[in-house]
Amino acid sequence: MSTVIPAQRAAVTHFAARAGDHNDLAMAGSPAIAAELASRLGAEPVVIGRPEPALNAGWQLELDAARPALIELSRRYDRLLDEGLVPVTALSRCAVALATLPVLARHHPDTVVVWFDAHADINTPDNTTTGYLGGLALSGPLGLWDSGLGAGLSGANTILAGARDIDPAEQELIDSGALTLVPPGPDLAVRLSAAVAGRPVYVHVDCDVLEPGLVPTDYHVPGGLTLEDLHDAAEVLAAHRVVGLEIGEFEADPSPGQTRAAARRVIDALWPLLRAAGHTDRRVGAGRQRQPAPEPR
Repeated sequence: MSTVIPAQRAAVTHFAARAGDHNDLAMAGSPAIAAELASRLGAEPVVIGRPEPALNAGWQLELDAARPALIELSRRYDRLLDEGLVPVTALSRCAVALATLPVLARHHPDTVVVWFDAHADINTPDNTTTGYLGGLALSGPLGLWDSGLGAGLSGANTILAGARDIDPAEQELIDSGALTLVPPGPDLAVRLSAAVAGRPVYVHVDCDVLEPGLVPTDYHVPGGLTLEDLHDAAEVLAAHRVVGLEIGEFEADPSPGQTRAAARRVIDALWPLLRAAGHTDRRVGAGRQRQPAPEPR
């Protein structure tokens, strides 16, 4: 069975608060991503939270501090998806996905989350060696631990794209087939297209998926994607129904001009996805009814 999806409107959100930050640079950099998204899509961003000094603390303290802003973002996503809008979000850190992905899974349970990141982020509080909240960002929505913000994301609908710094416990989970890894390398876009297999997509981009030095990020993991690789992948994914996009881990450069230029490079690479998010009119398989939303704790 198929249906005609009417023209979609992207709704831009800027999550400005801290969420497991080592430093203040992602909170300083995310406004440039938000401004570029707003300019390209012609949509004024709604700002969630405000910057505060980074705590650089363990995951529980970080989660407790971020929880009010995360709940606010979760509720905004619920409203946007109820209205048939496409969320396009500038994040500070990857941990913000603890709030976005459970809502996505309720509204669009058959959508594939494509997680562009140098890291897998599927550690749990029981096996993390660093205590870093960002390393638990994807495992919470997958239901591997209880963040208090919900779960419901299926491993069968989760693709790690470009990951290469993977902890042993994470590798064991990948090797078990619990979720799919599309590593960096030749023909990434072709391999990614095969893994998505025509399904709707929600795309998460951690900027450290890129080769170090292309844009400012906290982590620098060699062997990453070029901006051309990311653009090619975005073109492949844009051929699917794009349910949403979130971009995080972009840090401020030494000067505002450099920061804006780096933000433009990121958005240029992702433009095919943004174009698809802003307007879609294609036949797709009918989605299932979403489940009622639990109240975040």
